[in-house]
Amino acid sequence: MNLPTDPLFYVVATLAIVLVGLAKGGFAGLGAASIPMLALVMDPIRAAAMLLPILMVQDVVSVWAFRKTYDAETLYWMIPGAIVGIGLGWWLAASVSADAIRAAVGVIAVGFGTYRLSGFKPKPDRIFPHWIGSFWGSVAGFTSQIAHAGGPPFQVWAMSRRFSHTVFIGTSSIFFAVINWLKVPAYVALGQFTWDNMQLTLIFLLIAIISTLAGVVVVKRIDPAQFFGIISWLMVAVGVTLLYAAVT
Repeated sequence: MNLPTDPLFYVVATLAIVLVGLAKGGFAGLGAASIPMLALVMDPIRAAAMLLPILMVQDVVSVWAFRKTYDAETLYWMIPGAIVGIGLGWWLAASVSADAIRAAVGVIAVGFGTYRLSGFKPKPDRIFPHWIGSFWGSVAGFTSQIAHAGGPPFQVWAMSRRFSHTVFIGTSSIFFAVINWLKVPAYVALGQFTWDNMQLTLIFLLIAIISTLAGVVVVKRIDPAQFFGIISWLMVAVGVTLLYAAVT
């Protein structure tokens, strides 16, 4: 058994898994910080592959919880774009070094953290053409393949559709459940589904399920926005750290 022995790894990884669980349970967007955090303590591609089966298990919980509230038209336009983005993400991961991927994850973290802190939201009185949904689907697919961080690009498009909170969560749950399955061949091709990696998956799986169920309960009782400021600053800080590590 070749598992990490540094206690810091397990502290950081547990926090990252909890954020993903809360995101799957309804706090959409919190999970975007997970891979940047894990990339501080392990190879970012290995981290993404370790996390993918956990995301897929959590998808079952979140899709079931919100299965009656989703927008089929959004899925119809975004999923084809996501397939293109996943392919581009696989190509990048297969073509460059781990430090280059770490830098890419850092850029994604800083960009998304800054975007959230800016408070920008699409104007609710403006209706975008459907092909814009395919474009943002491709961006979501790319950032999801690289860093499981497809939430912010998805939100840019979905928030312009004027969904209720529950329809937004339901549509997001189904969208990411589909593209997580679509990412499996890419990680197989990258050779990341190793026994050592899957052992880490099993270690954190129970934490992931519990945090997802907790998210489903808590999101109906409090305003998720109060968490986003803290997580956004965390993403910026982690992203800058990753960029520094990649360059030096």
